[in-house]
Amino acid sequence: MATPASAHSESMSLLMNYFQQPSIKVRNQLVLLNAGLVRQIAHRIGRQCAEPYQDLEQIGYLGLIRAIERFNPHQGCAFSSFAVPYIRGEVLHFLRDKSSVLKIPRRWQELQKEGEKVRQQLTAKLGRKVRDEEIAAVLNVSVNEWRETQAAEHNRQALSLDATVGQMLDCPVTLGDSLPDSREQQRQYLEEERQQLEGAISELESKTKQAIEFVYIKGLPRKEAAKRIGVSPMTVTRHLQRGVKQLSTLLHPEEALMS
Repeated sequence: MATPASAHSESMSLLMNYFQQPSIKVRNQLVLLNAGLVRQIAHRIGRQCAEPYQDLEQIGYLGLIRAIERFNPHQGCAFSSFAVPYIRGEVLHFLRDKSSVLKIPRRWQELQKEGEKVRQQLTAKLGRKVRDEEIAAVLNVSVNEWRETQAAEHNRQALSLDATVGQMLDCPVTLGDSLPDSREQQRQYLEEERQQLEGAISELESKTKQAIEFVYIKGLPRKEAAKRIGVSPMTVTRHLQRGVKQLSTLLHPEEALMS
């Protein structure tokens, strides 16, 4: 069995090879070697939501592949530290996309209100429970559309936090149990963004990186930053402009391709 040190050495060697000459074969080897990162993050996030672990794991591999493709082994950054924000980011984006609120068409909302009036009127007139067919006939819609309207209205109603949404061994899982702690989630988002920013800054040219760190991170005046770097304040300004543009491209490659 490979030791952690030998596995790390093999992974770094493959990362160097992939950086110099990318290939699907090497990338797949790197995915297998670093699969533990994906599983660890999928398990951690899986405990905070109701999504199947297998789905989270598969999405996490997409983030791992993105990290492999963008990692620069010459920057002195550990690959695990570089990859974790990409894996977490991919999984969290997947969860955000799935959490959109159900919206009912206005026609169905109006039909539901009118249908309830018709139900009350017919119940008072007939003295019995009214069938869906009778309500649909008065509304002049198909029975199927009336039932779809009712189902949509039922599905948009809020669930109690005590409602059971799953089962874990002999213990029921409530909706409240499946919701992530908002403060912890925010802390994780901030940590993810910090690590992504650090990884992107590490890819900048030396003096550009120094300018960004001195002015934007440490808050030094540009004159002081220029003195420490050994350049003029005007050159610091140029480094800052160049650095911000490069960071934007590194952190949002999709927007850069569209522009």
